[in-house]
Amino acid sequence: MDQFDVVVIGGGPSGATAATDLASLGHKVAMLDRDGRIKPCGGAIPPRAITDFDIPDSQIVARITTARMISPTKRQVDIPIENGFVGMVDREHFDAFLRDRAVAAGAERRTGTFQAITRDDAGTKVTYRDKQTGEPVTVRTRLIIGADGARSNVAKAEVPGGDKIPYVIAYHEIIEAPARTATYDPDRCDVIYDGAISPDFYGWVFPHGGQASVGMGTQHAGVDLKDATAALRAASGLTDCKTIRKEGAPIPLKPLDKWDNGRDVVLAGDAAGVVAPSSGEGIFYAMVGGRVAATATAACLASGKAKDLQIARKLFMKEHKAVFKILGAMQDAYYKSDMRRERFVSLCHDVDVQKLTFEAYMNKRLVHARPLAHLKIGLKNLAHLAGIVSPTRV
Repeated sequence: MDQFDVVVIGGGPSGATAATDLASLGHKVAMLDRDGRIKPCGGAIPPRAITDFDIPDSQIVARITTARMISPTKRQVDIPIENGFVGMVDREHFDAFLRDRAVAAGAERRTGTFQAITRDDAGTKVTYRDKQTGEPVTVRTRLIIGADGARSNVAKAEVPGGDKIPYVIAYHEIIEAPARTATYDPDRCDVIYDGAISPDFYGWVFPHGGQASVGMGTQHAGVDLKDATAALRAASGLTDCKTIRKEGAPIPLKPLDKWDNGRDVVLAGDAAGVVAPSSGEGIFYAMVGGRVAATATAACLASGKAKDLQIARKLFMKEHKAVFKILGAMQDAYYKSDMRRERFVSLCHDVDVQKLTFEAYMNKRLVHARPLAHLKIGLKNLAHLAGIVSPTRV
C-alpha cells in the first residue's frame, strides 16, 4: 500500500496550490482529482492573485478595464479599472495548468473519485475509485487536505458543521464571443443586479477572449437557471452566439467555523466555504485557502501536533475576515429586493465608492487612506438603506 505525507483530495485551484506548495517543500504528496469536471466560474482574478501565485500571461485570456453595473431598471454604471486590469482565466485550461504545475513540483497525481477515510492502528487511509480501472484503491497518509468543493464529502464526514454550509447554485454557459457590439465589450465585465435574472444574487457576462461566460446564481430552488440565463443572453444580445458548454455547481456563502477535525484533516477552498459574499469571487480565495492549508499541514508534519492544523483558518481569517464581514453585510443589505438593488447601483455612481472598491479588490485588503471618503460613503449608504433618498439618487 502506497504511503504519503499528505493526500490532497481535489485538484482545483485550492487543492492544486496546496499540492504544489507541499511538494515544493519536499513532502510526499498525492493529489486526487476526478478530472473532466469544469466548475462554472466567471474566471476573474485580481492582480494580487497573478503576483502571489505566479500566474503566467499565457493563462490570462482577457484583460478587463471596465466593470459595468446594471440595475433592475436597466440603468448602467461603468466603473473604470484604473492603473491596471482584472485578469480573466478559462477554468478548463487554468485548472489543468495548476494541476500540471503541482505534478512538476513533485506531487503524484491520482485520478479517481474519493470514497472514504478510514483509520486503523497503523494510521489513516484514503480510499478512492480509480477512474481508469473502476476499482477501489487505498493509500496511507499522515494528513489529508479536503479541497473537494462546496458540498465536500470530506467536510461532511470529518469536520463539525461541514454538512450544513449554505450555498447558491451557479450556472453559466460558455459561448463564442461576438466582436465588440452595442451590448457586448470584450474589455468589460457586466454584472446584472436584477430580480428577474436572480432574486438573491446576480447575473454576469464576463469575456474570456474568444469566448464569454454568461451566467447567474441563486439560493432559490424555484428559479429555472437555464431560463434565467437565456433571458440574460437575450438582454445582452448574445442569444445567437454558439454555446460551447454548460456547467452548474454550488458556490458556498460563508466560511465554516472550523476547518479541521483536530486529528488529521484540514479543509481548503470551497470545502471550507471561502468564497467572498456579495461578489461570489472564489479563485483567489481558493488559492489562498490552499496555501494556508499547506502551511498548516507542513507545521503539523514537523511538530506532530494536530492543533497546528488550526493555523489554516487563523491565517486566512486574520487577513480576510474584515473583507468577508463587510461583503456579507452588503449582500444582506442590498440583495433582498429590486428596490435595494436599484439603490446599490446608485451607490456605484460615486467616484469614491468606485475607487475604494477596486483598490480593495485589486489588493485584497481594506483601504483606510481616505477617511473622509469612507465617511461620505457611510452616510450615503445609511441614507439609501433608510429610504431617505430616491433609489436613483447618486
